Amino acid sequence: MKVEVRVFSGLESYIPGTTFGQIIPVPITEGLTGRELLTKLNIPEDKVHTFLVNGIHKDFAVILNDGDRVSLFPAVAGG
Repeated sequence: MKVEVRVFSGLESYIPGTTFGQIIPVPITEGLTGRELLTKLNIPEDKVHTFLVNGIHKDFAVILNDGDRVSLFPAVAGG
């Protein structure tokens, strides 16, 4: 089982060798939650503001499935 993860706006710094928006295939076990995925990727939960699964906002307790597409965004300010 695996998911595709994309990280944006600085979160890529937590995964050495990863660039903005690059697809990262991540092997997962059945029943893995979003929170556990963040731990696996060494990304602090408090750094992730938006957690999308297949383009839909989810909370970190969501159970991931084989083939899910996960996108992670930090809080971003602009003006």
